[in-house]
Amino acid sequence: MAKESIKARERKRERLVAKFASKRKALKEAQDWKGLDALPKNSSPVRLHNRCKLTGRPKGYMRKFGINRVTFREMASTGFIPGVTKSSW
Repeated sequence: MAKESIKARERKRERLVAKFASKRKALKEAQDWKGLDALPKNSSPVRLHNRCKLTGRPKGYMRKFGINRVTFREMASTGFIPGVTKSSW
């Protein structure tokens, strides 16, 4: 499990990206590069990293579910994810 500070940092970046999205779009359309430089660096969507919403694990992330593969497997096996079952043939 990731440290709480790492998860908090990622949540902060997500809030900043959402807060400055419209302003960033307007500055890009106006080609105001100086104004774009004045925005906080963490407000850029490029700096976001996909992390598991439950554990904060950065690798093995499944976009459709928002969790990592390990957590996904545990939840699917216990039946917490609707419509997902372990295949057998």
